[in-house]
Amino acid sequence: MGQDGRPWSVPFVEPLADGRLQCNLCPRECKLHEGQSGFCFVRTRKGARIELSAYGRTTGLCVDPIEKKPLYHFLPGSAVLSFGTAGCNLGCRYCQNWTITRSREWSILSERASPRQVAEAAVRTGCKSVAFTYNDPAIFMEFAIDVAQACHERGIKTVAVTAGYMKPEARELFYRHIDAANVDLKAFSEDFYKNLTGGHLRPVLDTLLYLKNETRVWLEVTNLVIPGYNDSIEGLESLTRWAGEHLGPEVPLHFTAFHPDGKMLDVPPTPLSTLASAREIAFKNGLQNVYLGNVSDRKGSSTTCAGCGEIVIGRSGFQVTAWNLNASGECLFCGRACPGVFDGDPGTWGGRRRPVRVLEFAAPA
Repeated sequence: MGQDGRPWSVPFVEPLADGRLQCNLCPRECKLHEGQSGFCFVRTRKGARIELSAYGRTTGLCVDPIEKKPLYHFLPGSAVLSFGTAGCNLGCRYCQNWTITRSREWSILSERASPRQVAEAAVRTGCKSVAFTYNDPAIFMEFAIDVAQACHERGIKTVAVTAGYMKPEARELFYRHIDAANVDLKAFSEDFYKNLTGGHLRPVLDTLLYLKNETRVWLEVTNLVIPGYNDSIEGLESLTRWAGEHLGPEVPLHFTAFHPDGKMLDVPPTPLSTLASAREIAFKNGLQNVYLGNVSDRKGSSTTCAGCGEIVIGRSGFQVTAWNLNASGECLFCGRACPGVFDGDPGTWGGRRRPVRVLEFAAPA
């Protein structure tokens, strides 16, 4: 494993007969001549290696509520240190972080941070976890793994906010170091993935199946509902049936509202009625923990007990407003266990957002 503060190269590189190197980290399989970077922009060929040129650099850190990731069943109410780099291995036309994910300017990586510094910043700001977010951790896997190891040494958990677009060998290595993940299942349509993201659906489904069946990573799923593109009844039926059959009824599913951004400024925001319909379809197909995001809707953001129907975690925005679970995560009304990762009483971070500088809190590496 790499040394703190020093870049290393993951072993997923294949020499080709024409002299190029193929990156096997994700399904794009970028084929690179010397000095070339992949689609993600941050993985560059140097001799017989493909190195992460963004190692040790970040677009910034911010303390957020864990519910913002969104994770509703993982340490509710706690603070998480959000952390990312630049670039992405998908090209979503509607990306709401496009200034980061599609940036080709190194100036956006404004701050240097070693893995130990990130972990120390999490400790000193009272965070229970660090989230790899803003852009996809798949493309900065080496850095994320080193940060995760430093965090675990300090008792800090790790979270991946990801599109799940990885190849099997890389996926296996990465998720050994992750405690929770929210995977963005963008649609249940190969045409959607091909035309709006430049990727494919199957690798994402494989990641979801791997996380559910072969790891102990706590899993939640997000679907951004875009009017006219992935909001049809048929599409929502297919997505929720697949989730219920293959991931199980307890895995939380978040339907979130689209807001015009990126190259899709002409598409209107998602109506609340569309999200509410999606939620009802999910319930009909057997899912038990279905939420609405990017909208103000207390009913759609609260957790109800699958046994008795009472609210066990009430929420308003990112604020926990009601808590009816015991220390083991069991319903106080009927005793049924609520699926998730709980640590006694909920945190009290609320909806605050606090940008931080690494050197403001962290001791020298």
